[in-house]
Amino acid sequence: MNKTSCAFVIFIMFSLLLVAGNRQFDKDTVKTGGGDLVITFLGHGTLMFDFNKAVIYVDPFSRVADFSALPPADLILITHHHGDHLDLAAIKPIRQEKTVIIGTQKCVQQVEGCIVMNNGDAKTAAGFKIEAVPAYNILHKRESGEPFHVKGEGNGYIITFGDKRVYVAGDAENIPEMKELKNIAAAFLPMNLPYTMTPEMTAEAAKAFRPGILYPYHYTDTDTKRLVELLKNEKDIDVRIRSLYPAAPE
Repeated sequence: MNKTSCAFVIFIMFSLLLVAGNRQFDKDTVKTGGGDLVITFLGHGTLMFDFNKAVIYVDPFSRVADFSALPPADLILITHHHGDHLDLAAIKPIRQEKTVIIGTQKCVQQVEGCIVMNNGDAKTAAGFKIEAVPAYNILHKRESGEPFHVKGEGNGYIITFGDKRVYVAGDAENIPEMKELKNIAAAFLPMNLPYTMTPEMTAEAAKAFRPGILYPYHYTDTDTKRLVELLKNEKDIDVRIRSLYPAAPE
């Protein structure tokens, strides 16, 4: 087993311990012109958005939560086909008849009824404007030389809540397309090696498109304090560190 595979196994074992029993999750609220957006940080790359009684999940992953105890989904966004982002065991308990599921070409092979969005597509789903943007690696690659995330196979998503555009990057590096983003109120940027970005790459991306709020996510054991230090002089970027793993109830 190579180092990458070993690290992933350790992560899975750690996640299983974390989801035992009842858990509480970090939450945050972003004000929009159409009401409050409540964000729940379920863990790893999994997020839940609650807006005007509609619930959106991004990359539900059964290792980080008991999804049978969570609200049913109006919309599920899947960034790519890797098992920690596309998890049928997590989708099943939150999927209802009206649930819209959006994913990539490779996702539709596994998820019945999944609507395909390719990089550059935009559509309205469950009442929300959704934009699919590229998510891929340039620098970080497997031992074979293939990028961990191949260009064209994964999506990031921009979701419009009221008058606010929220960007969830998926598994990506600080790619040129990311730096061209405009008017992002809140951004979720992945920061874990060797799969996505270092704190330095994350800071470079944030300085380029300047989100009002920056949440590093999917960061495993990466030092989030380093990102805070790198962006301490960027007063218009509010860096918010939230727990990505559920904490035991007090």
